[in-house]
Amino acid sequence: MPKHLLEVGWEEWIALPELNIFAIRAKVDTGAKTSSLHAFMVEKIYENGVEKIKFGLHPIPDRPEIELYCKAHLIDEREVTSSNGQTELRYVIRTTAQFGRKKWPIEITLTNRETMAYRMLLGRSALQERVLVVPEASCLLGELSPDMYKENITQRPRRALRICILSREPNCYSTQRLASAAEARGHQVDVINTTRCYVHVSGNEQNIHYQGEILNKYDAVIPRIGASITFYGLSILRQFESLGTYCVNPSSAIGYSRDKLFAHQLLARGQIDMPVTAFAHYSGDTNDIIKIVRGAPLIIKLLEGTQGRGVILAETGKAANAVIQAFRGLRANFIVQEYIKESAGRDIRCIVIGTRVVAAMERRGVEGEFRSNVHQGGTTHTIRITPQERKMAVKATRILGLKFAGVDLLRSSKGPKIIEVNSSPGLEGIETVTGRDIAALLAEFIEQHARPVFNKKISG
Repeated sequence: MPKHLLEVGWEEWIALPELNIFAIRAKVDTGAKTSSLHAFMVEKIYENGVEKIKFGLHPIPDRPEIELYCKAHLIDEREVTSSNGQTELRYVIRTTAQFGRKKWPIEITLTNRETMAYRMLLGRSALQERVLVVPEASCLLGELSPDMYKENITQRPRRALRICILSREPNCYSTQRLASAAEARGHQVDVINTTRCYVHVSGNEQNIHYQGEILNKYDAVIPRIGASITFYGLSILRQFESLGTYCVNPSSAIGYSRDKLFAHQLLARGQIDMPVTAFAHYSGDTNDIIKIVRGAPLIIKLLEGTQGRGVILAETGKAANAVIQAFRGLRANFIVQEYIKESAGRDIRCIVIGTRVVAAMERRGVEGEFRSNVHQGGTTHTIRITPQERKMAVKATRILGLKFAGVDLLRSSKGPKIIEVNSSPGLEGIETVTGRDIAALLAEFIEQHARPVFNKKISG
């Protein structure tokens, strides 16, 4: 190795001293050209005629009480395409980065990485020709302690928030539990029927109407959007987002999770293990996709199905062909999946909030039933999940951009396999079997991340 090159691992602790960021763990990604830094409350300002950017930052995941506010010169606004294919217009700043004892200027784009495991990503343009990346190594530059931020710990007083639950089922268990848990912690909660909301959008005004009135401003929204109204529900949620309301699950993340095929593609890109999955349009490819999933028995799953509906076990190749042709005749979109025989009608549901699995249960189908969904007559039982299963559930949630999710996985002879990530998980079964107050844990998570808004009405 040339003497002038600095060796770094695939992750490193670095500092950005000009921003008063003394310790941040960054993922080193030579596949990305641009570096990015987590930012919230991003605002363009002018000081003495110079454009600058103000933003907030939580430098340490799972430590939202460590809160920094930074200011930097704005050098550009640039479209950046993320690893999931989404393009976003970002502000670009230039600052000095410190790698161990060495420093040099780098460009960084600002984006919300709240659901990411790393608050910063270092792209190859920041590494330039000064660095040699050792992919199998970690933290070669040593570790920096979050204790450096003792003066930046925000003991934010818990104050009453205005919380909206978007739900068409105000009397269902999950909605009532979420509302009662938040109210018990002093928050004001309204349950709003998603389909009764409508939006007003113009060049100088944006607002959300409900039953003939402009909605009051909410500090946070908990979306409980049913699969049958996904398009309309996400349109309403995007309007809340555009007005700066904190949404527990972003509209984009819910959209990813609802599209089963796209969700599988994103998870596969993130190297999440799943049952082998195939998708095709042309009827002449039917035998090939059956071979891809290792033959019958196999699972055929409608892309828009929920709660176990639209999921069929085809035990023979002939049966698989018949079901596939029938679905094609109905112009239905579906995927074909490998059948995990050893799961024997059982799966595991994990509830993830932020970056933690807060509860898990096993679901067992009735005798002779391969589906374990409670809505199909399945039963729930306590279970202890493995560290690998816990890590996989959190990673799958993060890849899709969700902050509150139900992750379903199977135990196979080759290890756990993710089968679905649900953006609106039910609470009744898992709270009952585990005794965990999941609704209160979600309310606490909202308190840590939402900031009170003082506008009386939602308007642009």
